[in-house]
Amino acid sequence: MTDAAALPGQPRGGVIDGTGTARAVCVLAPNASPMTLDGTNTWIVAEPDSPLAVVIDPGPLDEGHLRHVIDVVERAGRRPALTLLTHGHPDHAEGAARFAELTGTSVRALDPALRLGDEGLSAGDVITTGGLELRVVPTPGHTADSLSFHLPADAAVLTGDTVLGRGTTVVAHPDGRLGEYLDSLRRLRSLAVDDGVHTVLPGHGPVLDDAQGAIEYYLAHRAKRLAQVETAVENGHRTASRVVAHVYADVDRSLWPAAELSVRAQLEYLEERGLM
Repeated sequence: MTDAAALPGQPRGGVIDGTGTARAVCVLAPNASPMTLDGTNTWIVAEPDSPLAVVIDPGPLDEGHLRHVIDVVERAGRRPALTLLTHGHPDHAEGAARFAELTGTSVRALDPALRLGDEGLSAGDVITTGGLELRVVPTPGHTADSLSFHLPADAAVLTGDTVLGRGTTVVAHPDGRLGEYLDSLRRLRSLAVDDGVHTVLPGHGPVLDDAQGAIEYYLAHRAKRLAQVETAVENGHRTASRVVAHVYADVDRSLWPAAELSVRAQLEYLEERGLM
């Protein structure tokens, strides 16, 4: 979900196939919408001289897109060796089983229901396929199963829907929780401040070249929205739908159902802390 015009480090324009870093290349899925921005970013990640590639978020169940991803991998002289999922939303994960069938790869995810093969993913895992190093970073909040992948060699992090390339994301209540989401943003900020990560490779929208600035913006935006929701409740707007109409009046109405999920997460957060 997007409800802001721009983020620090955001280039002008949309996502282009081939965008990325020395080790990560984006293939854009043809599923653009108000909720998915330009479409889902499928990421192909590999060491420059390796014959093996890791594919992150194959995207929707779109045969043309899945085969295009395979073609991009093969034209680079590689083969898909592993499929990873940042989370289970259909625009990221629905095509994973078919992609695995086409490529003979396993699918690793935090949610056991999404896995194909013997291995899942958990905090602290380090993936070394083809000499590549990807570190698994737990980033719940958008969803309970959300993960990010730290790519140290490129000083980059693949964030799925936790940080988008344009606008801000929805906290998908009840699965998503605001407290966890804020903790996840702080964890990503630590990667930027302490580990030198400067590039965000998001699940939607363009690459961001100021990771710390983008994450600081997200934290400030969440604090602002939370204060607005708290004020709305104090002024008598007691239901999520009424809060949305009051606080998200500047957001396109087509996004209000998604905004209501975030508001429900904010109301729950305030209630848990005795603030309402």
